[in-house]
Amino acid sequence: MQVFFSPTHSGHRPGQTFRHGRIVTNRDLPTRADNILAALRQDGHRLGEAKWHGMAPIQAIHTPEYLDFLKTAWGEWRKIEGASDDVFPYIFPVRGMDNAYPTSIVGRAGYHMHDAWAPIGEHTWKVALDSANLAVEAAEFVLAGNRLAYALCRPSGHHAFADMGGGNCFLNNASIAAHHLRRGFGKVALIDVDVHHGNGSQGIFWRRRDVLFVSLHRDPIDYHPYFVGHAHERGEGEGLGFNLNLPLPAGTGDDGFLGAMETACARIQTYGADALVVSLGVDAHEADPTAGLAVTFDGFRRIGARLAELNLPTVLVQEGGYNMDTIARCVAGALAGFEGRETSA
Repeated sequence: MQVFFSPTHSGHRPGQTFRHGRIVTNRDLPTRADNILAALRQDGHRLGEAKWHGMAPIQAIHTPEYLDFLKTAWGEWRKIEGASDDVFPYIFPVRGMDNAYPTSIVGRAGYHMHDAWAPIGEHTWKVALDSANLAVEAAEFVLAGNRLAYALCRPSGHHAFADMGGGNCFLNNASIAAHHLRRGFGKVALIDVDVHHGNGSQGIFWRRRDVLFVSLHRDPIDYHPYFVGHAHERGEGEGLGFNLNLPLPAGTGDDGFLGAMETACARIQTYGADALVVSLGVDAHEADPTAGLAVTFDGFRRIGARLAELNLPTVLVQEGGYNMDTIARCVAGALAGFEGRETSA
């Protein structure tokens, strides 16, 4: 399989985050991508870097105000006396009362970040751009007539809305790829198999029918992102009926996940998708510290194999996965399943 990666990802090194009221070590470590890349190299995948595709594909998804915020946030934040090394939002708009756009970086951070799980460091903007550009490169590869490509994106993207980041996400790589594929395909399906609901992706395509969004995830009634990802959410306006959420009970294993995959794949087929984007999070693994679902290594192989049966031009985009000892084997297994072969990872 063609794999696209960026060596600059290691420039994004968030040291801390907030969890359960405490400052703790951030889970989005460069080791995540390094381990995946080593496993894919061992498996014999074709590795390549991306040429720069410009801002247009990113601007097609994200608002000018948000992009300017990401570009300037760290520099403005560091002008505050006594400020933390990274940008951490700590005051947020009240629902229905965000009646003005703030000029202060403190206000802008709260306006454009929906949680405190995505600290912005000195190099975050550049790394996020490179990550999104990988998704565009993979989409271009498929638009050129190839059937399959994988983008090793870090930071991940599926929690990023058009004008908000959060959950270790800044630019929505998979959504950028899906929209970019519309240049050559009439209908695109975006399926998200991360343990967390892709709330940003849902928000981006909520009122669109040219991109079907399907998400399989741990039930958010008591799990991140809590406020969205429920089965009754189906889209609005032209997008009504083109959003499918398949929330799963805590601890769901291979059979339950693959059963929901059948529902997801059936919807993609009835939709008549011409191309597919996969938000490939592997934090649903039974040993992942997010402790949401219980998919095994073989389960990820089966997920890849089932998606391959859709027989669509496909872009796979890396999302979550936070156990440094299992993430590479999970990803390698999913890619091997998609290609119908074994992995040595």
